Amino acid sequence: MERDERPPSGGGGGGGSAGFLEPPAALPPPPRNGFCQDELAELDSSTNDRAEQRTCLICGDRATGLHYGIISCEGCKGFFKRSICNKRVYRCSRDKNCVMSRKQRNRCQYCRLLKCLQMGMNRKAIREDGMPGGRNKSIGPVQISEEEIERIMSGQEFEEEANHWSNHGDSDHSSPGNRASESNQPSPGSTLSSSRSVELNGFVAFRDQYMGMSVPPHYQYIPHLFSYSAHSPLLPPQARSLDPQSYSLIHQLVSAEDLEPLGTPMLIEDGYAVTQAELFALLCRLADELLFRQIAWIKKLPFFCELSIKDYTCLLSSTWQELILLSSLTVYSKQIFGELADVTAKYSPSDEELHRFSDEGMEVIERLIYLYHKFHQLKVSNEEYACMKAINFLNQDIRGLTSASQLEQLNKRYWYICQDFTEYKYTHQPNRFPDLMMCLPEIRYIAGKMVNVPLEQLPLLFKVVLHSCKTSVGKE
Repeated sequence: MERDERPPSGGGGGGGSAGFLEPPAALPPPPRNGFCQDELAELDSSTNDRAEQRTCLICGDRATGLHYGIISCEGCKGFFKRSICNKRVYRCSRDKNCVMSRKQRNRCQYCRLLKCLQMGMNRKAIREDGMPGGRNKSIGPVQISEEEIERIMSGQEFEEEANHWSNHGDSDHSSPGNRASESNQPSPGSTLSSSRSVELNGFVAFRDQYMGMSVPPHYQYIPHLFSYSAHSPLLPPQARSLDPQSYSLIHQLVSAEDLEPLGTPMLIEDGYAVTQAELFALLCRLADELLFRQIAWIKKLPFFCELSIKDYTCLLSSTWQELILLSSLTVYSKQIFGELADVTAKYSPSDEELHRFSDEGMEVIERLIYLYHKFHQLKVSNEEYACMKAINFLNQDIRGLTSASQLEQLNKRYWYICQDFTEYKYTHQPNRFPDLMMCLPEIRYIAGKMVNVPLEQLPLLFKVVLHSCKTSVGKE
């Protein structure tokens, strides 16, 4: 996810209030958000000269040449190719009119693909074998009707293509990538409720990122990981053992985590009224400690030596908010929704603060409450948390990475391991793995939205979320 980051500051008014215990020693500041330039694709010198002065027609980033018929950047070129080759079907949680910019293009995949089609990106310019390079350099942009765009966005055209090959009995096209895509074609709506269908369709689109690609050598002998479909929850669970390599890698991930209670003091004197500035300062200190733990976590990762410091800087700069949010909702949730909730209960917002609270803040509140209840219901284990965190961190779509393909392989590795573990440990919860994976795009979306919430509104936002979650759980 690409956006302007606002790392929390360890300072702030109210840090030395008599109501709080002494804060811990100063922690390192959050990393600066510095992105590196993408490596440009090999282009003709004349195309490079023209592209230097042009911007991508999709997101406004610096264009690197003519890709699939239109001037675009490397990021949008790769996104369009993956979307079409893997027959992805996205959904927009808003009004299908999201802003597309370099910093916001990853927030809504539906609107990004929609704009690619509207601006004339040509699907016929993509090589059928999915290899780098276009099918025909002379193929230009194409204007298609709104009806055809809708068929592509809804997945109807992909379904028609699958039916075409099925009716003609042509088995030459049944590659592993195609099999993974075709398994998505039957609508889950025929067997599941409408709300569950939407969620599962979202998981299928999210999962397709990993299903149509080459498999790491160490995991080619785990066949059940590649036959997972939208209807697998309807099959009877089968007892099996956990792959030894999966167990070893999960153990290494969990060992890299600092699961000790947070050290930031969250105890206050009885009867003390917490001010907005004091609560904001406490939130900053908590964010500092959580961020410090993420930095220490990176150094202990089993694949730490496989990526460059430059890539780790890019990854942390783009995902630190998501990592903090995920950990707060899982392994540190007892403190966050216990001790911190007690502190926020002693903060009384003014009428002006209530009146000026933004609509974006309200949306974040609703989504955070939903996500908290989802995690509370799942009771995510430390092993699942460690895998989810690694999967979210290893985001190969982040701009400026130098080893995107290696990152992609690592990402797939922990995707498969997480599935292997959940199917082994929770045999009678066949929907558990998709439920866990569907939480990740939601976390990314919420983290992106929180950037737009004014800083002075964060104390009220946390007060409402923590009070609502603690109250509802207490009634259960």
